[in-house]
Amino acid sequence: MLIGIDFDNTIVSYDSLFYKVAAEQKAVPTTVARTKLAVRDHLRAIGKEDVWTEMQGYVYGARMAEAEAYPGVIEFMQWARENSIELCIVSHKTRHPFIGPAYDLHAAARDWIKLNLGAGQSALVAEDRVYFELTKEEKISRVASVRCDWFIDDLPEILQAPAFPVNVSRMLFDPDQHHASTAGMQCLSAWAAIQQHFERSCNPGK
Repeated sequence: MLIGIDFDNTIVSYDSLFYKVAAEQKAVPTTVARTKLAVRDHLRAIGKEDVWTEMQGYVYGARMAEAEAYPGVIEFMQWARENSIELCIVSHKTRHPFIGPAYDLHAAARDWIKLNLGAGQSALVAEDRVYFELTKEEKISRVASVRCDWFIDDLPEILQAPAFPVNVSRMLFDPDQHHASTAGMQCLSAWAAIQQHFERSCNPGK
Protein backbone atom coordinates (compact mmCIF):
# COMPACT_ATOMS: atom_id res chain seq x y z
CA MET A 1 0.00 0.00 0.00
CA LEU A 2 1.18 3.51 -0.85
CA ILE A 3 -0.31 6.40 1.11
CA GLY A 4 0.29 9.88 -0.26
CA ILE A 5 0.14 12.83 2.13
CA ASP A 6 -0.08 16.55 1.52
CA PHE A 7 2.47 18.70 3.40
CA ASP A 8 1.29 22.18 4.42
CA ASN A 9 -1.60 22.13 6.92
CA THR A 10 -1.75 18.33 6.77
CA ILE A 11 1.62 17.21 8.14
CA VAL A 12 2.67 20.66 9.35
CA SER A 13 0.59 22.91 11.58
CA TYR A 14 1.33 26.63 11.28
CA ASP A 15 -1.15 27.99 13.82
CA SER A 16 1.28 28.81 16.61
CA LEU A 17 3.98 30.08 14.26
CA PHE A 18 1.75 32.44 12.29
CA TYR A 19 0.38 33.95 15.47
CA LYS A 20 3.90 34.27 16.90
CA VAL A 21 5.17 36.07 13.79
CA ALA A 22 2.09 38.28 13.58
CA ALA A 23 2.52 39.27 17.24
CA GLU A 24 6.23 40.01 16.70
CA GLN A 25 5.31 42.27 13.80
CA LYS A 26 2.50 43.86 15.83
CA ALA A 27 0.20 42.98 12.95
CA VAL A 28 -2.67 41.65 15.09
CA PRO A 29 -4.20 42.58 18.45
CA THR A 30 -4.02 40.16 21.36
CA THR A 31 -7.74 39.42 20.92
CA VAL A 32 -7.13 37.54 17.66
CA ALA A 33 -7.27 33.77 18.06
CA ARG A 34 -3.93 32.01 17.89
CA THR A 35 -4.53 30.32 14.56
CA LYS A 36 -3.28 30.83 11.03
CA LEU A 37 -6.80 31.40 9.70
CA ALA A 38 -7.59 33.98 12.38
CA VAL A 39 -4.43 35.92 11.54
CA ARG A 40 -5.25 35.75 7.83
CA ASP A 41 -8.86 36.80 8.30
CA HIS A 42 -7.91 39.74 10.52
CA LEU A 43 -5.32 41.07 8.07
CA ARG A 44 -7.70 40.71 5.15
CA ALA A 45 -10.51 42.40 7.08
CA ILE A 46 -8.38 45.50 7.69
CA GLY A 47 -7.16 45.69 4.09
CA LYS A 48 -3.67 44.28 4.65
CA GLU A 49 -3.64 41.45 2.12
CA ASP A 50 -0.07 42.33 1.10
CA VAL A 51 1.08 42.01 4.73
CA TRP A 52 -0.51 38.56 4.87
CA THR A 53 1.09 37.52 1.56
CA GLU A 54 4.55 38.63 2.64
CA MET A 55 4.10 36.99 6.04
CA GLN A 56 3.42 33.66 4.35
CA GLY A 57 6.71 33.85 2.45
CA TYR A 58 8.55 34.73 5.64
CA VAL A 59 6.98 31.88 7.64
CA TYR A 60 7.37 29.25 4.90
CA GLY A 61 10.92 30.42 4.22
CA ALA A 62 12.96 32.04 6.99
CA ARG A 63 10.93 30.65 9.90
CA MET A 64 10.00 27.23 8.53
CA ALA A 65 12.23 25.37 11.01
CA GLU A 66 9.99 26.60 13.85
CA ALA A 67 6.82 25.02 12.44
CA GLU A 68 5.32 22.07 14.31
CA ALA A 69 4.08 18.70 13.14
CA TYR A 70 0.45 17.95 13.84
CA PRO A 71 -0.01 15.75 16.93
CA GLY A 72 0.07 12.10 15.97
CA VAL A 73 1.41 12.41 12.42
CA ILE A 74 4.95 11.26 13.28
CA GLU A 75 3.53 8.35 15.27
CA PHE A 76 1.40 7.44 12.25
CA MET A 77 4.45 7.46 10.00
CA GLN A 78 6.36 5.29 12.45
CA TRP A 79 3.45 2.83 12.53
CA ALA A 80 3.35 2.79 8.72
CA ARG A 81 7.06 1.96 8.51
CA GLU A 82 6.70 -0.81 11.08
CA ASN A 83 3.89 -2.30 9.01
CA SER A 84 5.64 -2.02 5.63
CA ILE A 85 3.28 0.67 4.35
CA GLU A 86 4.99 3.02 1.96
CA LEU A 87 4.50 6.78 2.28
CA CYS A 88 5.09 9.68 -0.06
CA ILE A 89 4.59 13.42 0.31
CA VAL A 90 2.95 15.28 -2.57
CA SER A 91 2.34 18.99 -2.17
CA HIS A 92 2.19 22.17 -4.19
CA LYS A 93 3.79 25.51 -3.47
CA THR A 94 5.59 28.19 -5.40
CA ARG A 95 9.39 28.05 -5.39
CA HIS A 96 9.66 31.63 -4.12
CA PRO A 97 7.25 34.01 -2.33
CA PHE A 98 5.13 36.41 -4.37
CA ILE A 99 6.22 39.34 -2.19
CA GLY A 100 9.37 39.93 -0.16
CA PRO A 101 12.76 38.17 -0.09
CA ALA A 102 13.22 35.29 -2.53
CA TYR A 103 13.35 32.45 0.00
CA ASP A 104 13.53 28.97 -1.54
CA LEU A 105 10.32 27.56 -0.13
CA HIS A 106 10.92 24.07 -1.50
CA ALA A 107 14.36 23.88 0.12
CA ALA A 108 12.97 25.16 3.44
CA ALA A 109 10.26 22.48 3.39
CA ARG A 110 12.77 19.73 2.58
CA ASP A 111 15.00 20.91 5.43
CA TRP A 112 12.00 20.69 7.77
CA ILE A 113 11.34 17.13 6.62
CA LYS A 114 14.95 16.11 7.25
CA LEU A 115 14.87 17.72 10.69
CA ASN A 116 11.51 16.36 11.82
CA LEU A 117 10.96 13.19 9.82
CA GLY A 118 14.51 11.86 9.90
CA ALA A 119 17.22 11.59 7.31
CA GLY A 120 19.05 8.79 5.51
CA GLN A 121 18.05 5.23 6.33
CA SER A 122 16.01 6.38 9.34
CA ALA A 123 13.79 8.70 7.27
CA LEU A 124 10.07 8.14 7.74
CA VAL A 125 9.54 9.25 4.14
CA ALA A 126 12.29 8.53 1.62
CA GLU A 127 13.86 11.65 0.11
CA ASP A 128 13.02 10.51 -3.41
CA ARG A 129 9.37 10.11 -2.37
CA VAL A 130 8.94 13.80 -1.54
CA TYR A 131 7.42 15.84 -4.36
CA PHE A 132 6.81 19.59 -4.34
CA GLU A 133 4.94 20.71 -7.41
CA LEU A 134 4.34 24.29 -8.53
CA THR A 135 0.60 24.05 -9.21
CA LYS A 136 -2.45 22.16 -8.00
CA GLU A 137 -2.78 20.56 -11.42
CA GLU A 138 0.79 19.23 -11.28
CA LYS A 139 0.19 17.98 -7.75
CA ILE A 140 -2.85 15.98 -8.84
CA SER A 141 -0.92 14.61 -11.80
CA ARG A 142 1.83 13.48 -9.44
CA VAL A 143 -0.67 11.69 -7.18
CA ALA A 144 -1.75 9.74 -10.26
CA SER A 145 1.75 9.05 -11.61
CA VAL A 146 3.14 7.64 -8.35
CA ARG A 147 0.06 5.39 -8.10
CA CYS A 148 -1.08 6.24 -4.60
CA ASP A 149 -3.66 3.90 -3.09
CA TRP A 150 -4.79 6.63 -0.69
CA PHE A 151 -4.23 10.37 -0.60
CA ILE A 152 -4.67 12.54 2.50
CA ASP A 153 -5.17 16.30 2.09
CA ASP A 154 -6.70 19.22 3.99
CA LEU A 155 -8.15 20.77 0.82
CA PRO A 156 -11.47 19.39 -0.45
CA GLU A 157 -10.89 21.13 -3.79
CA ILE A 158 -7.88 18.89 -4.41
CA LEU A 159 -9.69 15.69 -3.53
CA GLN A 160 -12.82 16.71 -5.47
CA ALA A 161 -11.03 18.04 -8.53
CA PRO A 162 -12.34 16.51 -11.78
CA ALA A 163 -8.80 15.43 -12.67
CA PHE A 164 -8.18 13.65 -9.37
CA PRO A 165 -7.55 9.95 -10.19
CA VAL A 166 -10.66 7.87 -9.62
CA ASN A 167 -8.65 4.83 -8.50
CA VAL A 168 -7.13 6.68 -5.52
CA SER A 169 -9.09 6.58 -2.26
CA ARG A 170 -9.48 10.05 -0.74
CA MET A 171 -9.20 11.16 2.87
CA LEU A 172 -9.87 14.72 4.04
CA PHE A 173 -7.85 15.88 7.06
CA ASP A 174 -10.03 18.46 8.79
CA PRO A 175 -8.53 19.24 12.23
CA ASP A 176 -10.76 22.27 12.84
CA GLN A 177 -13.86 20.57 11.42
CA HIS A 178 -14.52 23.34 8.92
CA HIS A 179 -16.11 21.03 6.36
CA ALA A 180 -19.35 19.13 6.48
CA SER A 181 -19.36 15.42 5.75
CA THR A 182 -18.16 15.06 2.18
CA ALA A 183 -19.44 12.35 -0.12
CA GLY A 184 -16.93 9.99 -1.64
CA MET A 185 -14.18 10.38 0.94
CA GLN A 186 -13.24 9.69 4.54
CA CYS A 187 -13.18 12.84 6.69
CA LEU A 188 -11.15 12.71 9.91
CA SER A 189 -9.96 15.43 12.26
CA ALA A 190 -6.96 13.85 14.01
CA TRP A 191 -3.96 11.76 13.04
CA ALA A 192 -4.73 9.25 15.78
CA ALA A 193 -8.06 8.60 14.08
CA ILE A 194 -6.33 8.28 10.70
CA GLN A 195 -3.98 5.70 12.16
CA GLN A 196 -6.91 3.79 13.64
CA HIS A 197 -8.60 3.79 10.24
CA PHE A 198 -5.60 2.17 8.57
CA GLU A 199 -5.02 -0.22 11.45
CA ARG A 200 -8.58 -1.52 10.92
CA SER A 201 -8.00 -1.68 7.16
CA CYS A 202 -4.85 -3.72 7.64
CA ASN A 203 -6.35 -5.91 10.36
CA PRO A 204 -10.08 -6.06 9.55
CA GLY A 205 -10.76 -8.64 12.25
CA LYS A 206 -9.65 -6.32 15.04
